[in-house]
Amino acid sequence: MKALLPKRFLLLLLLAVTVATVTAVSFSASRAAQRRFEKKECLDCHTPFAQKIAPLKSTHPGVKDKDCESCHIRHGLVGKLVLKKNGNELCLSCHSKEAIGLDKKHVHSALQGGARCTSCHDPHGSNGTHLLKAEGAENCFSCHDRKPFEKKVVHAVLKTQGCDACHVSHSSDQANLLKAEPTALCLSCHKPKDAAFTKAHENYPVEKAACTTCHDPHASDLAALMQESAHAPVLQASCDACHKDAGGAEPFAVNASGGELCTTCHDKADLAKGGTHAHGPFESGDCASCHDPHASHQPKLLLRAGNALCTSCHEDQGKSVATEHAPLTGGDGCLSCHGPHATKQEKLLTAELTELCTGCHADAKDADKVAVPHPPVAGGDCVACHDPHGSNFQAMLKDRPDKVCFTCHADAEVNFAKSAVHQPILAGACTSCHAGHGGANPKLVKKTGSDLCADCHGEMMKPDPAGVTHAPFSGGDCTSCHEVHASSVAGMLKAPQGELCLSCHSDLKDQAAKAGSRHDAFSHGDCTKCHSPHQAKLAKLQLAPEPDLCLTCHKALSERMKGANKHSPVDECSNCHQPHFSAQARLLQQPEGQLCGNCHDTADAAFGKAHLGIDPAVMHCARCHEPHASKDPKLFKANVHPPFAGRSCGDCHVVPESK
Repeated sequence: MKALLPKRFLLLLLLAVTVATVTAVSFSASRAAQRRFEKKECLDCHTPFAQKIAPLKSTHPGVKDKDCESCHIRHGLVGKLVLKKNGNELCLSCHSKEAIGLDKKHVHSALQGGARCTSCHDPHGSNGTHLLKAEGAENCFSCHDRKPFEKKVVHAVLKTQGCDACHVSHSSDQANLLKAEPTALCLSCHKPKDAAFTKAHENYPVEKAACTTCHDPHASDLAALMQESAHAPVLQASCDACHKDAGGAEPFAVNASGGELCTTCHDKADLAKGGTHAHGPFESGDCASCHDPHASHQPKLLLRAGNALCTSCHEDQGKSVATEHAPLTGGDGCLSCHGPHATKQEKLLTAELTELCTGCHADAKDADKVAVPHPPVAGGDCVACHDPHGSNFQAMLKDRPDKVCFTCHADAEVNFAKSAVHQPILAGACTSCHAGHGGANPKLVKKTGSDLCADCHGEMMKPDPAGVTHAPFSGGDCTSCHEVHASSVAGMLKAPQGELCLSCHSDLKDQAAKAGSRHDAFSHGDCTKCHSPHQAKLAKLQLAPEPDLCLTCHKALSERMKGANKHSPVDECSNCHQPHFSAQARLLQQPEGQLCGNCHDTADAAFGKAHLGIDPAVMHCARCHEPHASKDPKLFKANVHPPFAGRSCGDCHVVPESK
């Protein structure tokens, strides 16, 4: 009995805990339910949108059913309404291609590439059928220019039924989205057995031909929807002027072949207008290569508009270029310069080449009358340099300017292949310096002397009134030192620096040959290490004052001078040294003892005592002293013989007795 009590107690305790847990969970769930957000419809917030959509005749099911999330992500992104899928992919997730007729060969351009269904349809609602933004042709006119469809005579079905009468909206197995093969589509309304139909077509079986050969399917300013440019026999319903009898075995066969048929009405000599150079198709009688024998949307029955007709054969002239010839892009296009049938000039030009070019380019008219004309200009050969149809180079040049020039100046191309080339030559910009057509100066240069150089180097060439100028530089004679195009010497110099400078400073050349020592820079012809070749603020065109100029090369000496006792003349190197060469070693101005004696009185008693009475004439000062700087106050060298350091010369030398 006693053993049962603990078990009952444990069961009661477990039951109590379970009840408490269930109660707590129920209470927590109840509180959570109270805290849950109450769901609201999208239109509860987007009220302006709801008010806009409400009165529309047709609404998208997703809008009608308030199922915005069928297309949109619930929260989207800040500042952006995010769709579940991109573009047409979203629409096609419900509207299959097969269901909406989007599975045919020819697809509406509004549904290709980056275009979207929303080009025509409103995704939420509209007053048009199928959610169209506008009804009938008006919807089409949002992309298609309405002018060609609203001429004097409009196709009846276009006025009454709109574009849908002949075209499908999404895709078709027929070109131009037609509902059926073109002729069959026309014959679905126009019955070929009707008396009026047969009379209008002179009993010819036109139901076997293409109606659009003569008629515009949309609108025209001519009766019976004839195309704007119609052949006279077509307008006069005189088909038999060109074709066999309507009742014959071959009613559409022509009465004569090719150009022979055309010349029964059109006099070939009149069309040639005295021209001796004929267009190939005109010469061979292939009129139909350019003209439609029945009707066309282009003037004069042309098969294509403007230049497109010419470039259908002359493909190279139809390529897109960076620099277009203005007449080709406006006005009469190709016919601005060429005749269509025959002319008296080669290449069907309507006038002599120079006359033709200067008719527009009046500034080039007198180019051959300048003092120095460019030979091609003087010869009227504009196309020697320019492509008359346009090019990918400036001024319609046939190639990069230098390549054009090299076609005549072939020697220049070889001569310019050097290590130092003038920047305009590198860039192929010959016309930076030379006038392409002609000018007043020799070699066609735009300006003479340094004035030409100043166009680019103007900042460097500004005179400094307080400075010193190199004579050729001040005289504007740049070419006395520099090549104008290219050189094998740095700086485009005419010769290596030393050689070039000594061609004027010949006195230095003669003296240097007899010198005992030469400045390294002078020996190697590096004159510009010390001198400016143009102008400087210092005498003798020095680049910097002493000793800075010298220390730019003598860096080790510069380091030794830092924090050392400097020899007083060291701040002016020329106190002791010659700049170019000297009869003495180390470019010294005088023999060593004599040079030092200019400042140090060797006859002075103190000097004699300090030097143990040794004869100054036999001394070599630099054997013991640093000539520039030293840590020692007496400028002794850093490493000295110990007896010398202790001034005990007698340990090694026989010291003369003092007198």
